[in-house]
Parts: sequence; C-alpha cells; structure tokens
Amino acid sequence: MRLQKMKILLLGSGELGKEFVIAAQRIGQTVIAVDSYENAPAMQVAHGFEVINMLDGIELDRIVAKHQPDFIVPEIEAIRTERFYDYEKQGITVVPSAKAANFTMNRKAIRDLASKELGLKTANYRYATTAEELQKGVEAVGMPCVVKPLMSSSGKGQSTIKTTADIEKAWNYAVEGSRGDVVEVIVEAFVKFNSEITLLTVTQNNNPTLFCAPIGHRQERGDYQESWQPARISDKDLYEAQDMAEKVTEALGGAGLFGVEFFLADDGVYFSELSPRPHDTGMVTLAGTQNFNEFELHLRAILSLPIFEITLEKSGASAVVLASENSTKPTYMGLEKIAALPKTDFRIFGKPSSRPYRRMAVALTNDTLETPIEEIVDRAKQAAALIEVHY
Repeated sequence: MRLQKMKILLLGSGELGKEFVIAAQRIGQTVIAVDSYENAPAMQVAHGFEVINMLDGIELDRIVAKHQPDFIVPEIEAIRTERFYDYEKQGITVVPSAKAANFTMNRKAIRDLASKELGLKTANYRYATTAEELQKGVEAVGMPCVVKPLMSSSGKGQSTIKTTADIEKAWNYAVEGSRGDVVEVIVEAFVKFNSEITLLTVTQNNNPTLFCAPIGHRQERGDYQESWQPARISDKDLYEAQDMAEKVTEALGGAGLFGVEFFLADDGVYFSELSPRPHDTGMVTLAGTQNFNEFELHLRAILSLPIFEITLEKSGASAVVLASENSTKPTYMGLEKIAALPKTDFRIFGKPSSRPYRRMAVALTNDTLETPIEEIVDRAKQAAALIEVHY
C-alpha cells in the first residue's frame, strides 16, 4: 500500500481539531481548517484555513469546490450536513460517512436509530418544538427529567427539570444554547445511573471494529470536567456496551473513531449519545494511556491504515481548565508549577478569546495500571488548578 498525500477539509477547528491536525501533520497529510472565527486552535497548526458560516450551504459548497479535498472531516455539529450526500457523490469521502454525520449532528436521528430501529436500551424520551409541547413531554416521561437541544455541544442548553416551575426556564435555556437553525428539544427521563462512560469505538474499512478501554467522566453544566481511563465496569456491562456500540456504528457506516456514551445502572447499560469523531473525554488518551491516542486512531482509520490492536499502556486522567471572564487576549500563569510535577503534562489550546466556562486548557496525569484511578484523577484536578487564566 502506498500512502499518498491526501487533502483533508476539517470542519470545525477547536482543541480536538487541533490535535487531529497535529496527528495528520506527523504522517505528511495536508489539512485545511475551517471555522466561524479566525485563529481558531486548529488553524494555528494547519496548512491553510477558511473562515465561513458552515450552516451556509452555498459557502460550504464554495470552499469544497475551491479546495477539492479527498476527505471532509466534521468536528462540530453546526454544519449544513445534508450537503455531505452531494459531496460523497462527487467522490469525496465524508468521515465517517454522510449518513453518520447527518444522523449524529441531530440528537433526534441518532436516538430514533438507536431506540426504534436497533432496539437499544435508552431512557424514555419525547421531542418538543414549543414550551407547551415540552410540558406534555415532561408529563409523559416524568420528573426529574433532562432537556437538551437537538443540536448543541459541550452541554450547551442542557438542564434538569425537577418541578413544573422549571419547564419554561428549561425551554428558554435550550433554545438559547441550540446550534444551527433547528428549534427543537429532546426531553428524556432521568436514568438512575451509577456512572457514565465513553466507549471510543474505531470502525475500519477492511478490518474489525476495535474498542478502547472505557473512559469514565464527571460532568457539570452538561460539560465534562474530568475524565479517566480505564473506568471501572463489569465484564457483563462492558460486553453489552461494546455490542451496542458495534451495532450503532455499523448502521451508520464508514470508517473512523466514534465516541459512544453510556449510562451504567443497576438494571444494565443504557445508550446515551454518540459523536462521529474524537470525543472531549477522550483527551485523556493524550496522557499516554494507549499505544495510539484517539486522534491518531481516527486518522489511521480514515486513511485505511490497518490498526492491529489498541492496547492500554497506563492509567490516566484529564482535568479541564475553564475561563471565568470575557477577554480577547487571555494569558496563562503557573505553567512552571505544573511542568515540575511528575507524570503530568498539559495542553494550552490557544483560543484567541475567553468567556465564562470556556474550556481553555487541560491537565493530564498518568501512572501504572495498578495505581488507584482516584489518585490519578485527584492529581489531574490539582494540576489543573495550578494553571491560571489571566484576562
């Protein structure tokens, strides 16, 4: 097999995109990074960049025609994904596939696929396009329940309804946090889960589907705060999660890395959500926990480079560093303190501006597989606290 230099159009250029570009640069691929603002993290390491509104189909068509990429790799939800089917007809590979990108950019499509078509266990759910429909949905699934926009990311617009007084607030917050032009929400029954995991699942063109060791994570405001690998899970639950992940990724088609999220409850495993790309909780793999990190796995699967196996080399954790204020020139202090710690690393994403709760950096820790994971997570949190964002 001759590995040619391919051109990749990356749609979305945040911190996950930046690590993907770095992985692509290491094996000689060309990347054009696209986002809605200049100097986005991935643009800083790519061969070229474009600044457009990716919900504008005409603009999307323009840059695809301009760059003639071999691959289109989506990194965010707010994209006119229905255009992807035309790009596939033009001979461009959409990652993992046009179907996968379309289904997973909208919670409605992926939830109906998982629950109604594949019969996977999910929380009871309803959809709503108005505050009145949301009220009926809440009555159907019961309280407490969770409300999420059909199109959003990083927990934006997500809230929990505990009383009827919360319904209107939850609707307004969901609409405010929605990405794209879809004003619709999903309301789902609250699952009494013991823990949540992300199962990074790698589909390959001519080789078997592979799974990374499960990743545990803790969320606030719908966004992850810490993640760790491996997560504690019984063999029975792991087999069930892998079976569900393989079914849903096979139905979506294509090659690449998927982040498949599950709830682990007393009565088994519940499918939660799926992302057709590297997952934010998977940044823990940057701590050297695996033989390949999630970005390298995504790239190799896309390029049809065979992945023989994914091995867990160390236990690790990641902890996010959040901004607390608005700024157009954020700076960082305390890096010499975190750099002096053993088995610890960090990534500054290089975002050109900050706002409250925006993820700006991540601390990474690792240790032996025998080290209690709680100790490693605690070290990651302490390390993240050393990085000060100044405004």
